[in-house]
Amino acid sequence: MSAEPAPKTGVLLINLGTPLAPESGPVGTYLREFLGDPSVIDLPGPLRWLLVNCIIVPTRAPKSAEAYQKVWTSQGSPLLVHSYGLRDALAERLLQHPLDVGMRYGRPTIAGALERLKLRGCDRVVCFSLYPHAAESSTGTATRAVQEAAAQIDGLEVQVLPEYFDHPAWIEAVHAAAASGMSEAPFDHVLFSFHGLPERHIEKADPAGRCLKSADCCEPLCETNRNCYKAQCLSSAKAIADALGLEPDAWTSSFQSGLGRRWLLPSTEKTLVSLAESGVRKLTVLTPGFSADCLETIEELGMRGAELFKEAGGEELRVLPCLNANPVWVEALASMLEPHLADGT
Repeated sequence: MSAEPAPKTGVLLINLGTPLAPESGPVGTYLREFLGDPSVIDLPGPLRWLLVNCIIVPTRAPKSAEAYQKVWTSQGSPLLVHSYGLRDALAERLLQHPLDVGMRYGRPTIAGALERLKLRGCDRVVCFSLYPHAAESSTGTATRAVQEAAAQIDGLEVQVLPEYFDHPAWIEAVHAAAASGMSEAPFDHVLFSFHGLPERHIEKADPAGRCLKSADCCEPLCETNRNCYKAQCLSSAKAIADALGLEPDAWTSSFQSGLGRRWLLPSTEKTLVSLAESGVRKLTVLTPGFSADCLETIEELGMRGAELFKEAGGEELRVLPCLNANPVWVEALASMLEPHLADGT
């Protein structure tokens, strides 16, 4: 009696999402889906609907569309282009395993990607979020979206891999890519800029009520703060800085894209100003929380951030590229995935 064949295992790469076009209409559609998620704006449903549809989208969609127009490529949104580039490069490394990309918001959808992988013969899919740090508004909502979509597909098993902010292979990939970029031009200081979160998201994730209650509660990383997004980001920055051989006074961490009061501090905008005012003239910016270059890295930091830095007295701000489809990241990601693919073919 012959043994049953091993299940064919595919890989789903998950990223946040992007509008279909850099125009107010598609941007508004994207923002409604994104900001309408209770994991992102954790307000009661009716209040969230009013805030998103009557205040945020009408005012923000036109401005965001203008920003997207500055970064849009002939192939489309940079986030989507780089996500597909990573998929294609990884496919050459993991030849036996079908790969696809799914966005938590917008298209291509997670549900559609899982259905395509099923049609390609996959009975099992390993899902990998392209954000290394854990938060309810990123990894949490993506995991639920995967589980809900998979429940609608008969005979499909999914495994969602955990965050990897301290995985040695990821740290080494960021280090190698950054070291190459930093060797190309002189710099006075390095800024690690991570995406911000409302402080209440951090506090809600800590049932013990310890988060953000003291100036040093996020450092060093330990069992009591290991699940804290801010602690994870600061831990990643230190590990990468150590790998780069940076002295403690040669680098700083900050949080960008804040949309209101009580967001994680220090803010990137204020940090850019304070660094310039303190005498930093040539600033290198790393964005290890972003796996693919996008609006936040290209326009927010590379354009508006550079302008702000120069207005405050700085001379040059260089935002190094994200990992994108860098060969060091492709190899690292393959090594991170392979142990979870061993049971499939």
